[in-house]
Amino acid sequence: MSYTAQDYKKGQPRWCPGCGDHFFLAALHKAMAEVGVAPHEMAVISGIGCSSRLPYYVNTYAMQTIHGRAAAIATGAKVANPALTVWQVSGDGDGLAIGGNHFIHAMRRNIDINMILLNNRIYGLTKGQYSPTSPRGFVSKSSPYGTVEDPFRPAELCFGARGRFFARAVATDAPGTVDILKAAYNHKGAAVCEILQNCVIFNNGTHDAVYNKEGRKKNAIYVKHGMPLVFGENDEFGLVQEGFGLKVVRIGENGVTIDDILVHDAHSEDNTLQLKLAMMGNDDGMPVALGVIRDVEAPTYDAAVHEQIAEVSSKKKYHNFAELLETNDIWEVK
Repeated sequence: MSYTAQDYKKGQPRWCPGCGDHFFLAALHKAMAEVGVAPHEMAVISGIGCSSRLPYYVNTYAMQTIHGRAAAIATGAKVANPALTVWQVSGDGDGLAIGGNHFIHAMRRNIDINMILLNNRIYGLTKGQYSPTSPRGFVSKSSPYGTVEDPFRPAELCFGARGRFFARAVATDAPGTVDILKAAYNHKGAAVCEILQNCVIFNNGTHDAVYNKEGRKKNAIYVKHGMPLVFGENDEFGLVQEGFGLKVVRIGENGVTIDDILVHDAHSEDNTLQLKLAMMGNDDGMPVALGVIRDVEAPTYDAAVHEQIAEVSSKKKYHNFAELLETNDIWEVK
């Protein structure tokens, strides 16, 4: 059976006009339709925050939980029902502050859930405090003289926790967002999708360098497995390795040809170059990497749990409660 985005829509979103959540929700509806999983075979689970209202706007099983616990609830849902497709939606505060431990352990365990991190670098629902991804020096209601902390970089945290899938898109780039959501669905294991979006009220412009199509042509690089790492308005720039780092070169200058450009390998077990790609664009003059940066298969927690249960059960003398009662000595009382 085929589905359309309309089959997954529900309710009237209550977000500020222009909020990145609107753009992402539309892309999620489209991705759900394209993967073709029936609405009753999906669950969308969130924590607390502006983005965590999203479960109310999808026609699937859905649950808004408590602050920072989305990954824990999503884990339970997936282990209890392995056939369920689980989408976990968190903001940068919900997912990386109070929910930080759940985030890293979901990576370590490699639970087969699709983890969406909507990153606007601010606490929007509570009216503009700095978040774990706000840059050093950021002025907010809770840091009126600028933060004195360095931020988490979601990719670095994911890779450090042995994450096997990491992708990134910009909320206003619908095709790019749909592509990584479908890739996350097809990946078996914990799949993190970082979505860059603006909070138009409290942190507007935080991702302006890549928020429109023209900006992305100049300041972003779309990575695709097996393809050269080129970017620019006419693909005139490319990435090469220099020492232990990456360097931007112009193709056709100083003897540089397309053959000198690195080819993206999203499936490499060694994440060295993948992490370097994911970390670009932090005021270093490098483009922001968009697309699937890492996609490596590994055993999943939920599958391993059920395999273990089956193995242990096969060795037991009993397989149901009635058989359990009859396993040991039985007395008949008259």
